[in-house]
Amino acid sequence: MTDSQLIREIKEGNLECYAELIRRYEKKILSFVTHLLRQAHLEHIAEDICQETFYKAYKSIHSFRDVEATFSTWLYTIARNSVLSELRKSRNSDVYLDDTLQVPMASPKTLPEQVLLRNERESMVRLAINNLPEKQRSALILREYEQMDYTEIATILNLTVSSVKSLLFRARQSIKGQLETYILDPQLDEAEGMNR
Repeated sequence: MTDSQLIREIKEGNLECYAELIRRYEKKILSFVTHLLRQAHLEHIAEDICQETFYKAYKSIHSFRDVEATFSTWLYTIARNSVLSELRKSRNSDVYLDDTLQVPMASPKTLPEQVLLRNERESMVRLAINNLPEKQRSALILREYEQMDYTEIATILNLTVSSVKSLLFRARQSIKGQLETYILDPQLDEAEGMNR
């Protein structure tokens, strides 16, 4: 069943279908929420916010219209808003990219020196991303790590597609400026996802 079909079933009273939606999106939403909370040292509440996201989505499912957005986009929007609300409550509005993001694995033929260099570069990229303003950082995480398209990101961030493209351009320019001396090897740049 598609998400739309499941939502129709839920709206008609088949609440068991909501468990399927949770199964489909729980890991992705938990990962996204954890990434946004980790540097604020609030990752311990990621599961609570993930559950809150699904609860809010369930309570509002009757107002969801799939002609305006996909369910996943709507769910990521709820998750992001829940995280930002929690960060405001905690008086810690900095949302950072964490060290647990999945990056391409090194080849078994890779030399130890190359692994060390790659790890250093990944660390520098994370630091550069963490220095971005919140909207640029969120847009970049959604695009590069969650693999979302511009329209989905625009919906989640409540922006136009051209604004998202502009945010991503400025974010990439800022990162490039911060990492000018570290961007020397195109193969390593590719691993860090910064050549898109």
